[in-house]
Amino acid sequence: MKMLSRIRLVLVLLTLAALAQASVGPDYVRPTNAVPATFSDVGLGSWQVGHPADAVPKGNWWTVFQDSALDALELRATTNNQDLKAALARLEQARASTRAARAEYFPALSLDPSYSRTRYSPNGGLIYPNGAIHDIKVPFDLSYEIDFWGRVRRSVESSVRDAEARAAAFEAFRLTLNAEVAQEYFSWRATETELSTLKQTLSFRQEARTLVQARFEAGAANDLELARAETELALVATELASVERRRAELKNSLAVLVGTAAPDFRLEVTELPVDAVPPVIPAGLPGELLERRPDVAEAERDLAARNARIGVAKAAFFPTVRLTGMFGWESADVGLLLDWHSRIWSLGPSITLPIFQGGRNRAALRRAEATYDEGVAVYRGRVLTAFREVQDSLAGLHWLGEQSKAQQDVVTAARRTASLSRTRYESGFASYLEVVESERTRLASERQLAQLAGQRLVVTVQLVKALGGGWGSPTDTVR
Repeated sequence: MKMLSRIRLVLVLLTLAALAQASVGPDYVRPTNAVPATFSDVGLGSWQVGHPADAVPKGNWWTVFQDSALDALELRATTNNQDLKAALARLEQARASTRAARAEYFPALSLDPSYSRTRYSPNGGLIYPNGAIHDIKVPFDLSYEIDFWGRVRRSVESSVRDAEARAAAFEAFRLTLNAEVAQEYFSWRATETELSTLKQTLSFRQEARTLVQARFEAGAANDLELARAETELALVATELASVERRRAELKNSLAVLVGTAAPDFRLEVTELPVDAVPPVIPAGLPGELLERRPDVAEAERDLAARNARIGVAKAAFFPTVRLTGMFGWESADVGLLLDWHSRIWSLGPSITLPIFQGGRNRAALRRAEATYDEGVAVYRGRVLTAFREVQDSLAGLHWLGEQSKAQQDVVTAARRTASLSRTRYESGFASYLEVVESERTRLASERQLAQLAGQRLVVTVQLVKALGGGWGSPTDTVR
């Protein structure tokens, strides 16, 4: 009868645990954000408000540039980048922590066998017999927390949201990595175009110096003109060395991004045409693309985890109810260990009620609430940053396009001016200073045009990143 009574008590406790569905602490509600209706630059694009959807596949968005070398680099980066592997390892850690947290839903059962041989003193006044006593125990220990206040549920909720935040962080890092590879690649190609321009200019400066030297020896030019020709030649050589250094740095940066030692990295890069046209982004961008930003999703999931931890902190104010038990066998003789009369067991609940903690629990609750407030600010800041980055990229593409058109006119005029200046100098109608100034203007304008071509592609990549991934078929591509 006593056994039946204990079993009934256990069943009652387990029933109460099953019925205890309420969890202390606030239920999570995503914060609201004040959002504008459209971007300020009319005609540059629009967006719509929504919830993060970073789980939507982003796809190989870089293929819209139709560049096989870039495709190969992106594949190598996704496969070999060490920081991306570290981010994946952090994601696996978070998932493992979630599985560990869910384990608290179930009882903990352990086997604790022991053997002892004890000799008691006959003069100790004990009732034990003289000599040595053998004791063999094979018990199973059971422990289970009855989650009346939702501490376990809130802990699991927090762990699940943390894992989701780490998954979003991984996607954010992968998107950033792919964007960095594309930006460094296009910058490298633009540098190749600059180098080509400088090399052509260096060749011209060498020819000009030879011409001036010949004119000087013939008495048709003076020392000042020869000195200027030599100075211009040296200046172009200096600029060439500077751009070569920048190209080497871009190459080494790409090597790290694709997971290759810089000395072993090889890639044949072609020049970037100064009239290269980036993919045209439709003005009516789907709102889902902005919603897919993984960094916004990461902040939102992290906020949900912080909210759940408030519930964990509040649960510390309430009693902790545990069901503990033990069953097994005990005997002094191995042969009788598994005999029916050798069985041992115990079963009963335990309650831990916090009475005085010196303000520890209240401080932990305040800390959890302050951490949540911090998360709200971080989340809203990420949303504002997302809007700004899209706005910046759309405006950048628009005005860089306008600047490139104007710069092309500058290049055309500068080339014509330089050609006329050379003709006038060779005919004796102009000084060499006029040739120098016109050639400087031509070189500067051609280099700036090459830089603008690279910047337009870089900003296009930044727009893709700002939108959280790729978009539909482009209407135009890089030539």
